[in-house]
Amino acid sequence: MATEVRTPLKGRVVRFLVEVGAQVEEEEPIIEIEALKMKMPVAAPCDGLLTEYRVQPGQEVETNTVLAIIG
Repeated sequence: MATEVRTPLKGRVVRFLVEVGAQVEEEEPIIEIEALKMKMPVAAPCDGLLTEYRVQPGQEVETNTVLAIIG
């Protein structure tokens, strides 16, 4: 079953910290976003395989936007 990784804040995607196809663990940082002039990691909500990113670096995102999928 797929799990969506969502952003907690409105901001801008800075960079990916993990490559697609990598195994991730719960609470592992996978994406860095910039919000309120601070860079902060977005962590995996569960263990699994990172199957895709749904955003690109530099993209502005709203609160609760789906950033990635963990399968």
